[in-house]
Amino acid sequence: QVQLVESGGGLVQAGGSLRLSCAASGRTFSSYAVGWFRQHPGKEREFVAAISRSGGSTAYADSVKGRFTIDRDNAKNTVSLQMNSLKSEDTAVYYCAGQGSMYTSTVYVRMGTYGSWGQGTQVTVSS
Repeated sequence: QVQLVESGGGLVQAGGSLRLSCAASGRTFSSYAVGWFRQHPGKEREFVAAISRSGGSTAYADSVKGRFTIDRDNAKNTVSLQMNSLKSEDTAVYYCAGQGSMYTSTVYVRMGTYGSWGQGTQVTVSS
């Protein structure tokens, strides 16, 4: 299992941008598919975006499509989530998750698929 650590959260005004990073330990990170999830207070964790182990395939929740971009740098063991045009409803704790995969182009959108999770980073969007 890889160890995942998120960073980049903070307070931003509506319409602004933030870039979250997920740093992974371990030499096998390039064999992991990665996803971003978020949890609003009092609600269940929900899917945000996912990227395949190769970086060639991505998936987004409808609520963030066109505003968020996920990418990865396997040489640096990092996955990033660029968040633009932020809205108050994007306020949540954001988690990155990883799962080893034998498929280079498969993305995973279900929370239960992932075996490794970071501790989360708070994103607050003020209106």
